[in-house]
Amino acid sequence: MNYGLHLSASGVLTSMYRQDVYANNLANSETVAFKPDFASVLRRAPESQEGAFGLDLRHDLLDRLGGGVFAGSQSINFDTGTMQKTGNPLDLAIENPTSFFAVSAMDPNSGKHQVMLTRDGRLTRNEDNYLITVAGGHRVLDLADKPIQLPVGPLAVNRSGQISQGDVVVGQVQISKVTDEQALTKQGQNLFKINGSRTLRQMDDEPSVLSGFIEASGTDPITELMDLIDASKSATSNANLIRYHDLLLDRAVNTLGRVLA
Repeated sequence: MNYGLHLSASGVLTSMYRQDVYANNLANSETVAFKPDFASVLRRAPESQEGAFGLDLRHDLLDRLGGGVFAGSQSINFDTGTMQKTGNPLDLAIENPTSFFAVSAMDPNSGKHQVMLTRDGRLTRNEDNYLITVAGGHRVLDLADKPIQLPVGPLAVNRSGQISQGDVVVGQVQISKVTDEQALTKQGQNLFKINGSRTLRQMDDEPSVLSGFIEASGTDPITELMDLIDASKSATSNANLIRYHDLLLDRAVNTLGRVLA
């Protein structure tokens, strides 16, 4: 492939990837406890360094241009969002950025329920008085990974996640930590799937739960909008370069064809 076409095409694809990430972050700027993604872009080595079938493809000018870019592995920004007061005792927020609520949710791949994590602490009771998440209706788990069934009546939640009714303790919300947050996989509905081969879940010995608060989205709308505009301009510029290269090739072929004839 023409080297210029190759560089421009990789630029278009990478810019489209960046647009998708930034657009998703921006769309979730009002989603409770949403964690934005980082768009990672890596520089590709020049063709001569890629080991192309053992051929010596070194070219000083092309090597200085580099080999373009490609999308790298995506990571998640787990910085704590702003705490917003609601006054609802079953609205919970965790101050520790590396801690999560544990819930029972359906794994779309296996079709079975398993323990998943979330930062979205908007909780309520279902018709059977089980404590569930507002987003998705997933049952919240206690320290033994069991659903929490509550008595009827007003409740209070302390900073350790202990639920009480008057002076009686009626439940304990599990607050979990993982050994590697970046090994978690987003599953929709503000859920994170635990990849057992890459990270381990453990109880948070010092949970810091705020009752009557929710955590706002971690997205900075202005920053994401600026990044989205930049990625859009980059995609347009690289697409224009592809057209220019195509035009140059067309002229070169036709002109050389006439000269040689």
